[in-house]
Amino acid sequence: MRWSELVEQVRERGQYATGEEAERITRTVLTALGGHLTGPERAELAHRLPREAAAALAGPIPPTLAPAASEFVDAVAARLGGATSATARWDVSSVLGAVAEMAGDELLDRLLSRLPSGYGLLFGRAELLPAGHV
Repeated sequence: MRWSELVEQVRERGQYATGEEAERITRTVLTALGGHLTGPERAELAHRLPREAAAALAGPIPPTLAPAASEFVDAVAARLGGATSATARWDVSSVLGAVAEMAGDELLDRLLSRLPSGYGLLFGRAELLPAGHV
């Protein structure tokens, strides 16, 4: 997939008015995500993304522990300027849903195993609680 196709997919998913808005949001979310991915999965995901997306993902050096999904969304909201948690959640899900399709199920499973619970929903995956945790 080319960068322009990824941006268009995000634009359609997020129902953004322009490609420029979708591109800004895509870069912001991927940069934020890149700051929280570690291990070989980070490099493998970057390899599956268009060059521009991989560059955004690979920019920051990740910390040792990713924040909770809600904190990640709040951090994206702050980077977007003027976004609320609800609109940032929409933006994050629009981008990460497209990324999930490009990553494939096996890689996405490995990525999610390295991130705190709650990220699955951001990638468009249901997260089930283990038995006895209702």
